[in-house]
Amino acid sequence: MNVIEARNLRKAYGKTVALGGVDLTVGQGRIVGLIGPNGAGKSTTFNAILGLTPCEGQLRVLGRDPWSERDRLMQDVCFIADVAVIPRWLRVRQALDYVEGVHPKFDRAKAEAFLERTDIKRTSRVRELSKGMVTQLHLALIMAIDARLLVLDEPTLGLDILYRKAFYDSLINDYFDGDRTIVVSTHQVEEIQHILTDVVFIHHGRVVLEAAMEDLERRFVEVAVRPDELAKARALKPLHERQVFDRSYLIFEDQDRDRMALMGEARTPSLADLFVALMGPNPMAAGRAA
Repeated sequence: MNVIEARNLRKAYGKTVALGGVDLTVGQGRIVGLIGPNGAGKSTTFNAILGLTPCEGQLRVLGRDPWSERDRLMQDVCFIADVAVIPRWLRVRQALDYVEGVHPKFDRAKAEAFLERTDIKRTSRVRELSKGMVTQLHLALIMAIDARLLVLDEPTLGLDILYRKAFYDSLINDYFDGDRTIVVSTHQVEEIQHILTDVVFIHHGRVVLEAAMEDLERRFVEVAVRPDELAKARALKPLHERQVFDRSYLIFEDQDRDRMALMGEARTPSLADLFVALMGPNPMAAGRAA
């Protein structure tokens, strides 16, 4: 069963096109990275998935229409935004009381167990917590809900590297069970690459790349080209070229890896480098990858 199915999803705010015909499929038990620059359409996509904004086109989330069946849908969906919205006057224990009272699938014991591994006191008010602690509290509340879909929009924004690593470690070790589905958006691409099963690049309201992580090695190769092979490599129309000191690094799509290795050291590009290659000023690159 597909958890998310979007076909020709469109949304405009006046003359500004936020989504220009997005097709997207997310299967059950996948961890999908939705990657794009500011203004690419990520937030609008999330708002549509969460039933917060109507869109043209077809969209089903867990088999439901998010706009007309939002109340039922949100019993199986959790969401963490870039800014925790827990009231600052609330005490930690009151936050636990509240979620326990309003959500039938909240497991308080699980939330308490997660908080036991932090320095958060139950008597503390939210305003007394650091931003990292607020994120930990939010994560404890969310992970204790037996949801089928978790949507994360820049969940570690503003956190230092220790908190960011701890967040994703908890997400994988304490929440993800192989059946739940996670869709995450972040600008810190290199920090989530190792946990993703799929990646979606979105730009100007359109999907530029949608692929399983294991397919990236087959489709893309980056070569540190030797100077004497540079002209030959450029003739193969790379997606992107960058200079690092005296080395030229070229990224290719659908080229034989063994052939590329004859021109220099060949490897699978990182998501960050592939992102730059496809989101850069070269429109032909984006067109080929889509």
